[in-house]
Formats: sequence, structure tokens, C-alpha cells
Amino acid sequence: MAEVFDLIGALFILIGALLCLGAAIALRRFPDVLTKMHAITKPQVLGIIAVTLGVAFSLRTWWAAGLCLLIVVLQLLTAPVSATMVARSASRSGLIDDAGLKVNHLTEDLRDAGYSRPDRDA
Repeated sequence: MAEVFDLIGALFILIGALLCLGAAIALRRFPDVLTKMHAITKPQVLGIIAVTLGVAFSLRTWWAAGLCLLIVVLQLLTAPVSATMVARSASRSGLIDDAGLKVNHLTEDLRDAGYSRPDRDA
């Protein structure tokens, strides 16, 4: 039975590594901040979940399972917040082209608050 759990753990680790590799390739290939951010957060979170699940299957202890659960919970809590902060700072820095967006509440809110974005070419 231990060999089966080791195989399942190795498969989860491989799947997680491939998801993280896909996120890294997308980071290199995509042109702008928003598409890069989207391509990084989704597979990276799923990759971390898969890797930690694989580690939990491989180690088969309650301590390892609890630590893996803590890692997953912290990743799920911090990934959306960090993605939002990256998007806000990119918008404030003028790195996001507003013409390509269908809905952009952040620029409207900043404009209503009296904030003007710096000129990118200056």
C-alpha cells in the first residue's frame, strides 16, 4: 500500500511542477501586466496545492498533512491579495492600457478621488 501512496504522491508532485512550469512560461510569453498576472496566479496556486498534496501522500504523517494544509490555506489567502495589489500598482503607474478593458472601476474611482496617473513617457 505504501508504494501506491508514493506513486500517487509522485504524480501530484509532477502535476504541480508542470502547472508551475506553465505559469513560468506564460510569464515570459504574455505581453502585459494583467495577462501575466492572470497566467501566474491560477496555475501557481493549483500547482502549490498539487505539490503539497503530493508531499502529504508521500510522507503519510499527520504532521506533514497539517503543515501542507497550512501552506495551502496561506497560499489561498495571499494569492488574491497580492494579485490585487499588483494590479492596483500597475494601474497607478500607468502600465495598464485602459482602452483594452471593458470595465475599469479602479481608474474611475481614482479619477473621482482626484488622482492623476503619471505620464509613462516622461
